[in-house]
Amino acid sequence: LATTNEDVEVLNSEYGKNVIKLLRIRRDDKKHFIKEVEACVHIRLDSVNEYMHRDNSAVIPTDTMKNIVLALAKCKGIQTIEQFALDICNHFISSYCHVLYVKAYVQEVPWRRLEKNGVPHVHSFICVPEGIRFCEAEQCQNGCPLVLSGIKELKLKKTTQSGFQGFHRDKYTTIPERTDRVLSAELFCKWSYGECQDIDFDCVWDTVHECVLEAFSGPPDCGEYSPSHQKTVNNIQMLTLAKIPQIQEIEVTLNNIYYDVIDLKKFGLTNDKEVRDLLKY
Repeated sequence: LATTNEDVEVLNSEYGKNVIKLLRIRRDDKKHFIKEVEACVHIRLDSVNEYMHRDNSAVIPTDTMKNIVLALAKCKGIQTIEQFALDICNHFISSYCHVLYVKAYVQEVPWRRLEKNGVPHVHSFICVPEGIRFCEAEQCQNGCPLVLSGIKELKLKKTTQSGFQGFHRDKYTTIPERTDRVLSAELFCKWSYGECQDIDFDCVWDTVHECVLEAFSGPPDCGEYSPSHQKTVNNIQMLTLAKIPQIQEIEVTLNNIYYDVIDLKKFGLTNDKEVRDLLKY
């Protein structure tokens, strides 16, 4: 039997433009400031005529969406990626009455200003692997914007003060209990705000970053024992929520990176947990 348009319902008609990459330079006399970002924008219209009736009259081309992002970077600047994502959402909601919903994702390349002998360089930067900052903003017609911020691809490692024991065992369990292991992981973390008013997004992100490092590592002279990845995740979450009241909800994932001690006896060598093999990433 043939299916007609009247027989189906379009559940999701969102579309958009992904991977919009740009570098924004702000010049203050000789001193330059940069933001290099990658943005994605998705919208939902008040009709699905382009799907059902071959009518493209309401469709905003994705090339137009890309150009809007570039123009906003020029006209509004990029103080923070969160504010930039909010600017993108506001433009689509306020400029197009037939756009019911817009979502913007922005992530930032982690550039840091070069320094020599404590003196910051006026126009040179280095890319540092201390986690990628990202955010999501979304807004509906006649609705308040919502913002999520986050850190991803932050690699962490400590070489002791970690174990895993006392876990459930059955016939499928092969891993041994460990009281001293390398704890290594790649972190993904994102959080939401109760309200978007008067938030210092830079300060919040820096504080979350500090909480992650503090909760993962413990005091610098002795560390802190981690009985499991789960307890370390909880420590990060609890410390962050205690220090930043603006955060309403936080999600943290630590993706394990496993190392195992290599048996070097066949080479006539001892191995006091000094040489390890990367088992799984």
